[in-house]
Amino acid sequence: MASEHMMEFTDANFDAEVLKSDKPTLVDFWATWCAPCRAIAPMVEQLAKQYSGQVKVGKLDVDHNQRAATTYGVRSIPTLLLFKGGKVVEQLVGAGPKTKEKLEEAFKKAM
Repeated sequence: MASEHMMEFTDANFDAEVLKSDKPTLVDFWATWCAPCRAIAPMVEQLAKQYSGQVKVGKLDVDHNQRAATTYGVRSIPTLLLFKGGKVVEQLVGAGPKTKEKLEEAFKKAM
């Protein structure tokens, strides 16, 4: 799951890696059994690589990290939350045809 450009977020590291990050941070709330989550994974990876150094990107498995998912009201996956300064500044739910464009627009606003 984690790669050169993507982190693995957990309940244990969420505060330090997401809420206290000095960069805008995208959290992809997902699960291994979720087909739409797997479908958008390459796009999320591509954005992580494209915006490396400007935006922190990572995945949080909701089956193993329920505290963060519950705290942010994640009821459907995939849910993509963009954090800046410890607050959610953008939220996308589902895997639509314009997901990448919406994320790029949100990244540019947050940087």
